[in-house]
Amino acid sequence: MPPPIGRRRLLKYAAAGLSVAVMPAVAAAQTAVQRPPKQASPDEFTVSTPVSIEVNARPLPSFDTRDRARVRFGELEYRSGLMLTSRFRGFGGLSGLRLDAKGERFIAISDKGGWFTGRIVYKGREMIGLDDVEASPMLGPDGKPITSRGWFDTEALALDGSLAYVGLERVNQILRFDFAKGFTRAQGELIQLPLGVRKLPYNKGIEALVVVPKGLALAGTLIAISERGLDAQGNITAFLIGGKSLGLFSIRRTDNFDVSDAVLLPSGGLLLLERKFSWLGGVGIRIRRIALASIVPGAVIDGPAIFEADLGNEIDNMEGIDVHVTPEGETVLTLVSDDNFSMIQRNLLLQFTLVE
Repeated sequence: MPPPIGRRRLLKYAAAGLSVAVMPAVAAAQTAVQRPPKQASPDEFTVSTPVSIEVNARPLPSFDTRDRARVRFGELEYRSGLMLTSRFRGFGGLSGLRLDAKGERFIAISDKGGWFTGRIVYKGREMIGLDDVEASPMLGPDGKPITSRGWFDTEALALDGSLAYVGLERVNQILRFDFAKGFTRAQGELIQLPLGVRKLPYNKGIEALVVVPKGLALAGTLIAISERGLDAQGNITAFLIGGKSLGLFSIRRTDNFDVSDAVLLPSGGLLLLERKFSWLGGVGIRIRRIALASIVPGAVIDGPAIFEADLGNEIDNMEGIDVHVTPEGETVLTLVSDDNFSMIQRNLLLQFTLVE
């Protein structure tokens, strides 16, 4: 009998699922994560109202499976990690994540058109679990779950005060939700987009959204980045929506990496979370740092990689990234993975300190 095939080997050879208005003049702080959840839970998204769910968390004490004592990876230092599971059948497919200023309360999106909100529980600097977790379907302009329209692949999330912007990769649209009007029961409205967004390739559309806050270049602009919508030179297409600098720019594509999310550092730099997959090489991820000032219409931007990891590390299909600053002044990056609702993939929540 041949030896059993482990999860990592299966993931290496079967992860083909790695597959992306008028803006306010000034972007505000991320406040759409505040309302705590309540209410009992069914097994899946069968109702339009939020429900409370239980999420179990298994700690990941180390990031490098080959050297458990190693904590430094490029410009990042591993803090802690969790593997998340739940009996709630709708839990999974986590494609975007945003945290409050303390790095505690969160809002996440599932690529099957669902919201998850709750609180990360810490012991000292390490994550130990999730609490107050609530699940609810995203509602469209008609007040019905967006899945009733056949809208799936909700892959990108950005917050601007009480407003949440969600990218719908499958139909190349962006929904805007005003959480001041019912929190996750708010109805999404389609925003006006450049024509190029609608022409992005099927299932390779908008994968990352960032709202630029006041005080930075491009303040009030929604940056929308495709997963693998390529220009004539083979670089990744991105868009500047709203604000004062409308237009397109490109991100230099190298080493077969595609964009899976992006976030702005407090200092103003843009971090790109990227991933790649091949049948021989398996899964890889990296983070590139981009100077925000380099992003102008018509530009082809690039920046150095500050972090890379492969299946020798505790990674999966990493699709979401956010940043917060601790009271001690440490800049913390939080990454989340999309398990594609697959038995051989995992929902991971990882945190690193950015060593600057």
